[in-house]
Amino acid sequence: MLLLSERAPGAARILVIGAGGGMETLALALAQPKWRFTGVDPSAAMLDLARQTIEPVADRVDLIEGTIDQVPLGQYDGATCILTLHHVDPAERRRTLQEIRRRLEPGARLVVAGHTAPEPEPERWMTRSVAFGDRNAINAEASTATARMMIDRLPLLTPAEEEATLRNAGFEGVALFYAAFSFRGWVASAAAQ
Repeated sequence: MLLLSERAPGAARILVIGAGGGMETLALALAQPKWRFTGVDPSAAMLDLARQTIEPVADRVDLIEGTIDQVPLGQYDGATCILTLHHVDPAERRRTLQEIRRRLEPGARLVVAGHTAPEPEPERWMTRSVAFGDRNAINAEASTATARMMIDRLPLLTPAEEEATLRNAGFEGVALFYAAFSFRGWVASAAAQ
């Protein structure tokens, strides 16, 4: 919210990519009562959960089942894409980011966060992320197995590749704002088209 609000007007229109669950949208809406939101997610089940979660602010949120392609072209004042892009293969990731860019006002902020493959030893970093997220107990064997599964299933990029993808998709001022183990967060601004 802080990174978006530095550039977004008081009555901003915010695009939420991967809106399933609704927690991110609810948190943003409670913090910024004048903002309106369009959330998109390909999972009907996750959007059902989002509808329940956002109930207190539902009058300011439109949810769309699908991908960025189903979001009408319109000028948004900011966008988020949290825990989403690491599920998307690199070519589609770049296209998705380009489509997000097409929907943003020049200079509008995009906040992206997700898992990466830090070098060297991406498996070790992912294992640490899994262990860190296990609030009950650290089980090295289970953490390693989960990390291997994530690396095998997720099309992870290195942090440098993630930054390059953002730039190549039409964003500038790409800056890392968060890093913890394999998890990274960037903020970038939509370049003028």
